[in-house]
Amino acid sequence: MDGDFSVRMPPDIRSLKIGEHQALIIDNFLVNPSAMVDVAAASQFEPYPNFAEKKGYPGLRSRVPAEYSNNITALLEPVIKANLGVPEQLPLRKSVCAFSLTSMQPQELGPLQRTPHFDASTPHHTAVLLYLCDERHGGTGFYRHNATGLQQITAERREQYLDVYYQEINAIHPDQRYFDRSNQHFTFLGMIPAKFNRLVVYRGSLLHTACINPSISIDTNPRSGRLTVNTFYDF
Repeated sequence: MDGDFSVRMPPDIRSLKIGEHQALIIDNFLVNPSAMVDVAAASQFEPYPNFAEKKGYPGLRSRVPAEYSNNITALLEPVIKANLGVPEQLPLRKSVCAFSLTSMQPQELGPLQRTPHFDASTPHHTAVLLYLCDERHGGTGFYRHNATGLQQITAERREQYLDVYYQEINAIHPDQRYFDRSNQHFTFLGMIPAKFNRLVVYRGSLLHTACINPSISIDTNPRSGRLTVNTFYDF
């Protein structure tokens, strides 16, 4: 695999059960993770789509090197298929890999940014997150929606879930903060802590949030902020 963006081999893949589902964790993922931080520090970041409308990811992004994208895809396609029940014959589709930095203050968040969310309801949509920051920056939390009992939002249950969800946030506005633990609408199931050079893989249909430490994580400096690399696969 290529140069500064190569994956440490063999990868130490661990499975973690969260509710009825599992996530995968690979620590010490890259041989030289500092090279990725250096690239991020020299990159031009721009707001994520819908940032101004206070929807979606509350921060900035920049494209990562193609070598990183190619390397992780070569490794992860068979890993995802073997561990997350994706049929072997299905072709892979990948989003652009992006550096991400949380930049929005809690008091600026829109209602949809203050609750757990799901990325997609397609059956094999997979989120891949590389932490290039340490455990002080929180992690990724997973939840169950109390009224429907759902942890995973499938295409069959999507409209039912969204009908109830929008009724709830319109009746009681979510607290003006980054979501982390349980509230009257969602039960916290567990968190995968941030760790420098930790890769996390999970189904994008699971209800989840980025657990944020606002005192240090709202920072647009890639060397000190909540720097991650976000990639999405579908099959």
